[in-house]
Amino acid sequence: MAAAPECDVIMAAPEGPGEPENDEETRREAESFKEQGNAYYAKKDYNEAYNYYTKAIDTCPNNASYYGNRAATLMMLGRFREALGDAQQSVRLDDRFVRGHLREGKCHLSLGNAMAASRCFQRVLELDHKNTQAQQELKNASTVLEYEKIAEVDFEKRDFRKVVFCMDRALEFAPACHRFKILKAECLALLGRYPEAQSVASDILRMDSTNADALYVRGLCLYYEDCIEKAVQFFVQALRMAPDHEKACLACRNAKALKAKKEDGNKAFKEGNYKLAHELYTEALGIDPNNIKTNAKLYCNRGTVNSKLRKLEEAIDDCTNAVKLDDTYIKAYLRRAQCYMDTEQYEDAVRDYEKVYQTEKTKEHKQLLKNAQVELKKSKRKDYYKILGVDKNASEDEIKKAYRKRALMHHPDRHSGASAEVQKEEEKKFKEVGEAFTILSDPKKKARYDSGQDLEEDGLNMGEFDANNIFKAFFGGPGGFSFEASGPGNFFFQFG
Repeated sequence: MAAAPECDVIMAAPEGPGEPENDEETRREAESFKEQGNAYYAKKDYNEAYNYYTKAIDTCPNNASYYGNRAATLMMLGRFREALGDAQQSVRLDDRFVRGHLREGKCHLSLGNAMAASRCFQRVLELDHKNTQAQQELKNASTVLEYEKIAEVDFEKRDFRKVVFCMDRALEFAPACHRFKILKAECLALLGRYPEAQSVASDILRMDSTNADALYVRGLCLYYEDCIEKAVQFFVQALRMAPDHEKACLACRNAKALKAKKEDGNKAFKEGNYKLAHELYTEALGIDPNNIKTNAKLYCNRGTVNSKLRKLEEAIDDCTNAVKLDDTYIKAYLRRAQCYMDTEQYEDAVRDYEKVYQTEKTKEHKQLLKNAQVELKKSKRKDYYKILGVDKNASEDEIKKAYRKRALMHHPDRHSGASAEVQKEEEKKFKEVGEAFTILSDPKKKARYDSGQDLEEDGLNMGEFDANNIFKAFFGGPGGFSFEASGPGNFFFQFG
């Protein structure tokens, strides 16, 4: 931390010949006020010091050291703009007042005007070329200028982290610079660090409630947090303070457009006009790629529309984009998980439901996870419905008809003239058809199979299963039918 500026102990100029006696008394009174100010300054009671320096100035307004001392006091109170005025007045009264130039330079630098600060420190060196404080402060001013240049380039490159770094370094030398603080806050908002950005902007607004830049940053944070109505209020307020504020104008326009498109999309969705809703959400997504939270919701909304249109893979892509933008967005995970379930991508569904349940341990989420785990387990077994070619809601008669058709289609006798490879494949299919019929034709086994339970618990060992016995029982036992060839590759079935 920089050392506290020293107060001056310069005595008032001696009385000139012929000056009235009351002028001497006035100077003595002013000097008395200054000495009391110095005493309070030494005790770090800067408010009282300020009061006595002010009395000295009021008594004798043409003394440079009084303004210099009050400037030093105001600097210690962090009131750099007022201090700058006093320092400038001190050097107007005495251009060779070294400490006055130093204080003016320090005030300029603290307020972020490094160019003006450099000119002040150069003037000090003209008056005292060995002044080490001026030499160091001139280096500090050059450092601030360099950080400003780097930050300007990096902002254009959208390297906001580096801009924040540069502004933090610059603020070490320019702690009262609102411009640096605003740039830092804007970059924090663009990085999604909204509480930090809001804190910086709020600090400025406490000191200056009409600061358009700070109002803009407050609105920007709300805008990026999807509080669009409140954001618009801040943008409008900023534009009242500064009608030509380009960033506030653009942000206000984007916020209003986003709000309108999103609301129109929601309205179309509620009315069942999914095609129009899809178009409106897509248009909204093109308004501002930087608005992460709103765009995450728009992607999720469009994903819901795509699921309604049965465009499930597109719905999955939209939900994936939503969670890329906001990895805490539970609704997007749930929507994607349901789409995974609908497309029988059960492992992915389980992963999403696990993420949801870890975040929000509700009964509903637990049941969704359990259902997905059951479906995943079922998916790893043979799909007996698919083997028979029937729907999962098929009736008993439909299952029997399907078995009759598939069993006859894959019976080994029908393929006795085929190659060994074909015979082996058809024998395998014949056995699977028998397995499927055995399970699905028995209500208890079917119920256990449908619920994902282990069939082995019923004592059913499919490895010891004989498809021929099922076939014979179904078709009425030995002699119930026979396969006969009526030409190459042709068969007919003869029943007894």
